Amino acid sequence: MYKVTFQPSGATVETTSDENLLRTAMRAGIHINASCGGAGVCNKCRIFLEKGKLKGDELPDGGWRACTSYALSDLEIRVPVESEMDRKALNRPLARKAASWMQSFGQQAVIKPNPIISKTVIALPQPSISDSISDLERLQRELAQGQMQGKTIEVDSQILKTLPKTLREADWRVTVSLMDSRHPDTKRLVRVEKDRNSSSHLAVAFDIGTTTISGQLVNLNSNAVLAEFSDYNPQVSYGEDVISRMEFAKKGDGLTTLQTKVVKCLDGIVDELCRRASTQKDSISLVTVAANTVMTHFLLGLETQFLRAHPYLPVATQFPPVRASELGFQLPEHVRIFAAPCVASYVGGDIVAGVVGIGLHKQPELTLFIDIGTNGEIVLGNQDWMACAACSAGPAFEGGGIKHGMRATTGAIEIVHIHSETYEPMALTIGGKKAKGICGSGIISLLAGLFMTGALDKQGKFRHNLPTDRIREDRDGWEYVVVHKDATAIDQDIVFTEADVENLIRAKGAMFAGYVTLLESVGMAIEDLERIVLAGNFGSYLDLEQAITIGFLPDIPRERFFFAGNTSLLGARAAALSKEVMKDMKTVAQMMTHFDLSENPRFMEHYVSSMFLPHTDASLFPSVTIQESDRPKP
Repeated sequence: MYKVTFQPSGATVETTSDENLLRTAMRAGIHINASCGGAGVCNKCRIFLEKGKLKGDELPDGGWRACTSYALSDLEIRVPVESEMDRKALNRPLARKAASWMQSFGQQAVIKPNPIISKTVIALPQPSISDSISDLERLQRELAQGQMQGKTIEVDSQILKTLPKTLREADWRVTVSLMDSRHPDTKRLVRVEKDRNSSSHLAVAFDIGTTTISGQLVNLNSNAVLAEFSDYNPQVSYGEDVISRMEFAKKGDGLTTLQTKVVKCLDGIVDELCRRASTQKDSISLVTVAANTVMTHFLLGLETQFLRAHPYLPVATQFPPVRASELGFQLPEHVRIFAAPCVASYVGGDIVAGVVGIGLHKQPELTLFIDIGTNGEIVLGNQDWMACAACSAGPAFEGGGIKHGMRATTGAIEIVHIHSETYEPMALTIGGKKAKGICGSGIISLLAGLFMTGALDKQGKFRHNLPTDRIREDRDGWEYVVVHKDATAIDQDIVFTEADVENLIRAKGAMFAGYVTLLESVGMAIEDLERIVLAGNFGSYLDLEQAITIGFLPDIPRERFFFAGNTSLLGARAAALSKEVMKDMKTVAQMMTHFDLSENPRFMEHYVSSMFLPHTDASLFPSVTIQESDRPKP
């Protein structure tokens, strides 16, 4: 056995010469970028050897590949700054929210609190010789004679353990929690506690994203959000995308590991929410979750291998409520978790929650709803019908598959402007720190800028005869130097390569082809769209004009675009507040017709046509005038 110390955290863990250092880091809770999930093909799991001896693969730009490196002695390993995850970046202000096109989607319905678990104060007559029925029967009798008259009361068995003490300590005046069942005439008694004030009826709403997890603490009586907090999904250490994580889940106790990691993270968020709201976990009545299909399966500990293989079948699309404690949460026994229903393997509860959260299912306008994340999901429709699909765009828009791509954290380049004459960049980073890499919004900004200034042609190739030394040929091909080595935090040039450009063109092409194919499938075209709603955190930092310039978004009048923010969390919160919203989610999930784009030959035709900047058909992008691109260069 050898001891491995990871810097700068100082975490130490034991390993053997048979375990690669990426897995060692995972066990120690240390995050190292690994886009491919440890398959040895992304070259992002860079580590530096400070002390000791190891065997493995050295990387051309310095450092070692963690997934193929093994300890031969006690080691001290330095994890580079590009692998650091800084929570502060998750709560950075929406810099472009005030832009003229960035209209907030303000049609969310006002939710009237009517949660699936209700609280009722009830006073019981004290037992006597003439009234000596059991404690439980006494409680059931009083409920049946009151507002529960005519209803069947089922009982959670764990209540019996504490019922006698609770009744007597409360002097026979208690608050009972009753949960709706599938049968309208049946309620389930899930909790009995001492009489409390209204502020003790709380819920936690979660959006579990592939990269980020966000939570809100909600007062179920007043509709108020008491606290909110976000953190990175710790599963990123096992793969940047759902595909690599599903591969990890197939190996040994991989599924258990992924579930344990996400539950621990959610528990930590609950602790932080309660701390910020100055309340206790004991006040929480329920938890609602919106997540994509794979993340929902991981949370519930469900098998995912058949999601990965044709015909891509989930274990379930409608999920019964489950006790939080059964999943490993440090929450009271009575707390249930309600997961939003899914539609298909790659159209999940986050999309259903988002559609219901903004009220799309109650509005007549033909709307294209786009959730931009690690995977791209789209919904087309209105109050009468809906069609949906997933676009296999890959993680490029979140930095995956890009040489110096990274998630949106401190030090990530988020905005780039290219000078039209000198081709010099103006790059801004999150937090104003030295650059570590480029995040999604910066990648789109950079691609659009290079294209509009003529540094890139329509095929995504660099022009070699321009008066700048920033465009150069390296051992892996042509590239553009965004930040020189001496100005970075990673001690190497941050570059944008032709391979990066190709990956982005593939990603944006898949999304655009998805829009067009889905519209064609229902006999419509882009010009028929009355509204496009952009959802997801990534959308809040997206520059609309740049996204249209590269062919990522349709070129339609700008007033038809709306920004809706984290609609998944919005829907999860609405579900916590209202059982009617929960029913709407089930209805919407069943209402959506899912189109498998991979089986549609027209999708591939549109995809191939989209493999140019912005598109092979210039008439689809009439506002994109490439003056700089077409101008002769000295």
